[in-house]
Formats: sequence, C-alpha cells, structure tokens
Amino acid sequence: MERKIDIIKNDEGNSIAVVNSIRFKGKRSINWNEVEGYLKQYIGTVTESNETVYIGSDLPDEYTGSNYTAKLKGALAKAKANAAQGIPEMIQIAGNGRVQENLAKKHAYNAKFGWHRYDSRFALPIFDDKGTILRYNVFRAELVIRHAADKKLYLYDIINIKKETSTPLEH
Repeated sequence: MERKIDIIKNDEGNSIAVVNSIRFKGKRSINWNEVEGYLKQYIGTVTESNETVYIGSDLPDEYTGSNYTAKLKGALAKAKANAAQGIPEMIQIAGNGRVQENLAKKHAYNAKFGWHRYDSRFALPIFDDKGTILRYNVFRAELVIRHAADKKLYLYDIINIKKETSTPLEH
C-alpha cells in the first residue's frame, strides 16, 4: 500500500498531516507486530522541521511496546497504529517545543541531553460501507524526541493522542 499523506491547515491555521488510508485495521485489537514491521522502513531517515530529527532503531519497539501503547484501546489504539504512516509529516509540522531534563538512569546515554516534546496533529479517514471517505477525524499528539549522547535528536514515541472534538474535516 502506497503512502499518501497531505499536509493541510485547518480553519485555526494549525497544520495537520492527513493520512488518506487505514493500513492497520482491526475490530478488536491492533496487530502491533505489523505496525512494528512497518515502522522499520523509517530507520535511518531524517526529517527536517525546526530541528533535524532522526529515526533510530529503537523507535519501532518503543512505539509499539511502550507502557502508553499497552494502555490504548479501541479508536485510540487504531489512531496510533495508523499515525505511523504519517510520522515524517507529523515531525515536519510539529510545534510548541519543550525541553525536559532526563531523570531516568536507564536513558543516561540514549537521552543524555534530555527530552524534547512537540505537539502535532494528524487526521484519519472515516469510510462508509462502500469504502468511500465520508470525513476525517483529527487527533492531537505529543512527539517525544530524545536528545542522545551523539547530540542528535531521535523520535522516541508518540503519546497523549486525543481526538479533537472540533468539527471533523470534510472530504
């Protein structure tokens, strides 16, 4: 399945990465192993936003196996799984950057210089019974980026995914 991601602005001027397909489907649960396999294609890629962000080999495992992901159910689990398709664009449009000191010993090397957090948005299509897109649901998310000992920034996870309650995007 080909990646087709558009970047648009909503009425408030916020950029949104619009994912135009649902790759990871599931009535009951998401196959996180499939998501992890999909994410491996990004390893070694670089996305330019306000800063250069790299995709390291730890992203697929953390993205699919984090405590945050384990707690996700239903629509939010499906949203995180399918957001994986728009990761480069979500990094590109990210804003509202914040920096946090690293406090966990287990991240003393891989986040030696702390954590950067950015807000981003993505939209996923809602289909009718015939497979026609009716509208898009918009989600806000927080990108967690580690500032490693090599002084590079690496995407670590996407957390705090919330569906926006404003009017969904019309197709």
